[in-house]
Amino acid sequence: MDKKVLVAPLNWGLGHATRCIPIINALISEGIEPVIASDGVALSLLKKEFPELQTKVLPSYPIEYSKKVSNFKLKMLLNSPKIAHTINAEKKAIKKLVEEEDFCGIISDNRMGVRHKSIPSVFITHQLTVLSGKTTSFSTKIHNKYIKRFDVCWVPDMADDPNLSGELGHPKKSNIPVTYLGPLSRFEYQIVPKRYDIMVLLSGPEPQRTLLEHKLFQEFEQSDKKIVFVRGLIEDSHKTYIKNNITIHNYLTGKELEDTINSSNLIISRSGYTTVMDLAKLKKKAFFIPTPGQFEQEYLADRLTNHKLVPSCTQSEFTLKRLRDINTYKGLSSFSTDIDYGKLFYFFQSK
Repeated sequence: MDKKVLVAPLNWGLGHATRCIPIINALISEGIEPVIASDGVALSLLKKEFPELQTKVLPSYPIEYSKKVSNFKLKMLLNSPKIAHTINAEKKAIKKLVEEEDFCGIISDNRMGVRHKSIPSVFITHQLTVLSGKTTSFSTKIHNKYIKRFDVCWVPDMADDPNLSGELGHPKKSNIPVTYLGPLSRFEYQIVPKRYDIMVLLSGPEPQRTLLEHKLFQEFEQSDKKIVFVRGLIEDSHKTYIKNNITIHNYLTGKELEDTINSSNLIISRSGYTTVMDLAKLKKKAFFIPTPGQFEQEYLADRLTNHKLVPSCTQSEFTLKRLRDINTYKGLSSFSTDIDYGKLFYFFQSK
């Protein structure tokens, strides 16, 4: 492979990394060498998925979550100067990488400093509108300011109705050059025998991931259902153990994760956008518990509940009784869309 494209997902939960997996596979199929750049668990996950690919470490975003929902926006505001510092550090890191290696393109999934003026640079996001309550207009303006510095923005959703992201990816007014890709997922739908009644798919930033894990363990220890937990902890080795009716994995990757989701009747998870895309591709019944204080996840959960597709509730409100009405909801369904990656990647010859 003579051509190289830098693929750089944000390390904020695992969603940004996992939705880059089909793009990385497509680059390889098109004869382009992907070079993966990230940090933390996102980089660890992609190293496990693509052990043969070259990787680079980028500066970490100082994103910290509060245990109290009421402190979420204050915490993010206090983190703002550190985030700005990280963006500048990213720019310096990219400048150095470009001096060391020859790239024909850059794909940044929500990393605002990963671009270069002389290389075709793409920004991937489903958030052209950044929901933040009363400050939505301000947060959207700031985010779009960074997006406009890229050559093009790829939105992983359908361009028209019906779509998955709603107002997040379809603002009423926007002057950003956007290409709608259709939903991205690394998975394939299969009809297989069901092994589990319920699958709990944990992800997202701490401490909320652990708080939800503890709550769900307490609830499902009272159940006689056959349950599998995937904790979303990317560690050096895969660990599995069984406690009564619950099978527990610290993580699953690739085909194992796909098979486990396909063989589960119901998925309980956060309502992160990548998870929504994956479960739609796999045509799953689901129950969503949005991360407290994450306006985007709360919006997606409410929207899908209001459309009678997926029920949801807050983290504090969840009990087993919430699952009683699951069959009154339609569940998610796949959007049939084929991405012409050859045409999409032709953009990298534009400079």
